[in-house]
Amino acid sequence: MTSPYEVLGVDPDADEAELLEAYRQRVKETHPDQGGSVEQFQAVRDAYEQLRSGAVPDDGTSTDEPRKSGSDETPSEPDTRPKTVTVEYLDYEVLDDRGWSLADDGLFERARRADLDAEAHGQFTVEPGETLLEAAENNGFAWPFACRGGACTNCAVAIVDGEMPPPVGHILPDELIRCGIRLSCLTAPITRDAKVVYNVKHMPDVAEFLLPASRFEKTYSRRQDR
Repeated sequence: MTSPYEVLGVDPDADEAELLEAYRQRVKETHPDQGGSVEQFQAVRDAYEQLRSGAVPDDGTSTDEPRKSGSDETPSEPDTRPKTVTVEYLDYEVLDDRGWSLADDGLFERARRADLDAEAHGQFTVEPGETLLEAAENNGFAWPFACRGGACTNCAVAIVDGEMPPPVGHILPDELIRCGIRLSCLTAPITRDAKVVYNVKHMPDVAEFLLPASRFEKTYSRRQDR
């Protein structure tokens, strides 16, 4: 059985920084959008999560088979997400330009009064099975991303209201998780309504984990032609 170290291409004595760098590189190499396969991509994510959690036996072999897309595997936690989720979004650049803060009371009420355009503020619906990033794209928006695999913070959002659980297999440190930062490429809110600030990738600490954008040169949401 292939060991997680072999999947990531690192030595068993690799430190945390080396594991992270290898993970980011392998995510880019195996991503289906870059010529890889779903199975390879999932194996890389599983390997990183096993090494990160310490779930690797002394011989270095994997303790779990890689998860397969569409398998009959029962999730460890039930999906408690409502049938649809209404997300109100706000561009972090608006906060930066106007001197607002994520901690401001009534932040979204202030955004509504500001009569911002649809690129900066609005609402859309997240359907069952969609990540927040997918929902934004399916509603005609182009939010920032790079790897779509949890190996960077290009797609990061800040949860202002609602609940959006952090998934496994991501690089966010615990401090950012506690601050409400999530990766929109991997998960979505599970409450009926949520408020998120997107495009937070240049916030202090978040910017440390950026990758070069794979598709978009701009860092804001824009309504796409349909």
